[in-house]
Order: sequence, then C-alpha cells, then structure tokens
Amino acid sequence: MTARFITLEGIEGAGKSTLAKFVLAYLAQRQIPGRLTREPGGTPLAERIRQLVLERGAERLSPVTETLLMFAARDLHLEHVIRPALARGEWVVCDRFTDATRAYQGSGRGVDSDLIESLAAAVHGGLAPDCTLLLDLPVNVGLARVRGRAAGNSDRFEAETQAFFEKVRAGYLELARREPGRFHVIDAAAPLDAVEGRVERILEDLE
Repeated sequence: MTARFITLEGIEGAGKSTLAKFVLAYLAQRQIPGRLTREPGGTPLAERIRQLVLERGAERLSPVTETLLMFAARDLHLEHVIRPALARGEWVVCDRFTDATRAYQGSGRGVDSDLIESLAAAVHGGLAPDCTLLLDLPVNVGLARVRGRAAGNSDRFEAETQAFFEKVRAGYLELARREPGRFHVIDAAAPLDAVEGRVERILEDLE
C-alpha cells in the first residue's frame, strides 16, 4: 500500500489535535503504520523553534522573520521525520504544514505569496500532502474554545484579534477552493461523531 501524507489545517480551536489522534487510531485499527507529528515542531530542534515562534516575548517578530522560522522548522521536520517515515511506507499525519504558512503568514500577516512559494519550493519541492482536512468553523466559536482553556496563558497566535483570524480563515477557504481535489472542508462546529464519520469516509477513499 502506498504511504500517504495527510495534513490537518484550521484556525485555533478547530479541533485538529483531537482529530489527528482519531486518524492515527483509524490507521492502527487497519494495521496501517502511521506517524503522528505537528508543525512547527516534530523534532527536538524544530520544537525549540516552535517555542520562539509562540512565546510572547519583548522582542517583536516581524511577519517575514516568523515565516522564515516556520520554514526553518519545516526543513528539519521534513529531513528527520516526514521524508524518512514516508520512505518506510508509513502514513504521516501532520497537524499543520505549509498551508498554515500560506493562511497565517500570507493571508493573516500579509507576507508576499511569492516569498512563501519560493521558500516552499526550496524546502519541500514537489512534496505535497495527498489529503488535507480543513476543519472550518466560525472564528468566534474557535476563539471561545481556545481562550476558555488557555486561562490567560495564550500564546502569540491565540492572543491575536478576531479580524486576524477572519483573514486566516478566508485564506484557508481560498486555498481549498483552488485545490478541491486535495482539500476536504469539514464543518468543525458539528458534533464530534459527525466530524469523525466524515473523516472516516475520506480515509476509506485513500486506502
């Protein structure tokens, strides 16, 4: 069976981490080897970069610096985790990938799409997800979820404005419109069993 690269995308509070675990459990039930990982992060050094990106420090990160850090972490992640796992025949389930950079840094921060695409070409070239699950929900619902559990300890992204996340959400939906064969837009405000049922049907089509 061909190894698959599956990514989960969406704004904060969409439930990506919960659904990623569901996907991994689905694969295990069918004895399909799977590797669960996340971005930014996935390797020890990439996780350190993640901390730099998320922490609310005194030194401001410009949108371009933020973008470069994301791709630095991604390069490590690809070299040490994603490519080796795919080569071993494992299905890789990744919480965020380059579409997150396109939506957050591109649509949200206004970073030039040409810069993002040139970095993407340099870092992962022709490697792209086989399937992207876009968990979509209204921004106010997602923010209420994440801020309810953050208890005043929100990171740099969770502390962003609703207007920022509206741009991010619009960016994601535009990406999905451009690549309907790869993206599956899922109503993340629906009951969890309905979301899982939809994802299970998508995964069955990948086997």
